[in-house]
Amino acid sequence: MKYQLVLQFPTKWPWTFNSLVRLEDQLIKLLGDSALIDGHDCGSGEMNIFIHTDDPFLTFQAITPHLTKKRWLPSVTAAYRLLSGDDYTVVWPKNSDKPFHVT
Repeated sequence: MKYQLVLQFPTKWPWTFNSLVRLEDQLIKLLGDSALIDGHDCGSGEMNIFIHTDDPFLTFQAITPHLTKKRWLPSVTAAYRLLSGDDYTVVWPKNSDKPFHVT
């Protein structure tokens, strides 16, 4: 896998750590062998799920219906980077010019 896709959520109600872990488990089932869920973290006002993938756009497209159904899509920022790189490119929200970083 060449890329790390990060799903980033705010750490304010109703998004709790337990709901993040449940979402992570659901994404593992949803993505199967097409991508690898590489864990999560929580802190500094954000919660992140890390996904290794060969195609961050296709992977995000695959999970978008699930995020929409669970009402998480409006709160997520999704960005990717090369596993060997440091610079993230935001894929959601579309046309975002907000800098992305994982703290």
